[in-house]
Amino acid sequence: MELISDLLDYLDGLPFSVKIILCILGTALALVGTKYVLIRPWKEIVKGSSAGWDDKLLGPLAVRLNLFILAAGGQLSCIWLIESDIDYNTLQPYFGATYIMIATSISSVSAKYLMPVILEQFQKKDAVTVSGGNPILVICTRAALYFIGTYFALIELDIDLFGIFASLTLIALILGIAMQQTISNIANSFLLAVDRPFEVGDRIELGETIGTVVSIGVLSTKILDHDERLVIIPNNTIISSDIVNHARGGGEGIASRKSLVIDIGVSYDEDIDHVKYTLLKLARESPHCLKSPEPRVLVNELDDFTKNFRLFASIESYNEEFIAKDWILKSIDENFNSEGISISFPTENEIDGEASQTDLSGKAERQQIAREQMVIEEQRFQDEREAARLRLKLLEEKRLKAEQTGGKVYDLEFETQALESELNTFDREG
Repeated sequence: MELISDLLDYLDGLPFSVKIILCILGTALALVGTKYVLIRPWKEIVKGSSAGWDDKLLGPLAVRLNLFILAAGGQLSCIWLIESDIDYNTLQPYFGATYIMIATSISSVSAKYLMPVILEQFQKKDAVTVSGGNPILVICTRAALYFIGTYFALIELDIDLFGIFASLTLIALILGIAMQQTISNIANSFLLAVDRPFEVGDRIELGETIGTVVSIGVLSTKILDHDERLVIIPNNTIISSDIVNHARGGGEGIASRKSLVIDIGVSYDEDIDHVKYTLLKLARESPHCLKSPEPRVLVNELDDFTKNFRLFASIESYNEEFIAKDWILKSIDENFNSEGISISFPTENEIDGEASQTDLSGKAERQQIAREQMVIEEQRFQDEREAARLRLKLLEEKRLKAEQTGGKVYDLEFETQALESELNTFDREG
C-alpha cells in the first residue's frame, strides 16, 4: 500500500504538461487494449455465425465503444488534472450527458439491425405473406429512443425544457401547414407498413396501372409496369384507391397461380359440344395451363349474332399470363380452321363454295364425336363436384366435433377453406 501511495504522490508531483501527455497515452492504450481484447475476439465470433445482422452491427457498436473509452478517458483525466472540486463539478453534467447520448446511440443502432429480425419472427408464415422487416416501425422506434435520450441528456445539463418544447411545437405547427401533403404521405406510409396490402415484388393493379412493386418509400411507392416504365405513385393516392394484389390471390393458398379467362364467339351454325370439346382439348394440350384445377369451357352468352364461349384455365404464375394467352389464341385460330368452326364477325364476306366444302368435309362426324365426349366430360365434372361437396360436409362435421371436444381445429379449418375454394371454382365454372 505504501508503494502505491508513493506512486500516486509521485504522479501528483509531475508537471502539468507531463500529466497531459500521460492522460493521452493512457487513453490511447485503453483504445488499443479494447481493440485487441474485445473488438477482435468479438469479430472472430461474428465471422463464425450464420446470422447476417451481427456482421452489420459489429462496426457501429465498435465505433460507439471507442467513443465511450474516449469519454471515460476524458473524465478520468479531468478528475486528475483539475484540482478544484468546483471546477470539476461544472464539467460533470457534460460527461453525464455524453454517456446518455452514447447509450442512446447504441440502443438506436441495435434497433436498426435487430428489429427487422424480431419482426420477421412474429409474421405469419404461409404461401401468401411475404417476410421482411418493417422500416417504418424501425424509424419510429429509433426516433423515440433519440427523443428519450435527448430528454434525459438535457435534464442532466439542467436546461429548461419548457421553452425548447414550446419552440419545437411552434416550428412543428408551421412545418405541418407548409408540408401538409408530405406529412400526409409519411403518415400513410406508416399505415401501409402496418396493413401491408402488398410487398416489394408483388404484382398489383392500382387504377389503370398494373405492374410489379419495386420500392415502398416514405413518400411514394414505385411500380414497374409491363412497358418497363417506372410509375411513382404518392402514398396518399394508394391509401384512397382500390388495390388488386395478384400475388396474394390464387386458389388453394398458391399465391402466384392465376386464372386465365378467354372469351370466344362463334357463328350460330356451329354445334355447342363441338366448340366446347375443341377448346377443352386446346387448354389441356397447352404447355402453360395446369392440369389441376382442370380447364373448363362454358357457354357464356347468346347475343344477336354470336354464340359466346368462355374458357377457364389456370396457369402456374401470373408472369406467364400473356405467353399462355398467346399460345391458346394461336392454337384456336389454327384448330378452328381445321375443324371447320367459323369465328363470328359482323362483316359480309364472299366465301368460295368449293373451298368451303373442302374445309367442312368430315365436320358432321367430328361434331358427333365431340358430343359424345362432352357427355362424358359433363358427367365426370358432376361426379367430382358431388364428391367435393360430400367431403366438405364430412369435414365440417369433424371440425364441429373437434371444437366440442377441445381438439385442434387449425388444420381442419385450413383444409375446409381449401375445399370451399375448390367448390367455388366448380360453381363458377359449371
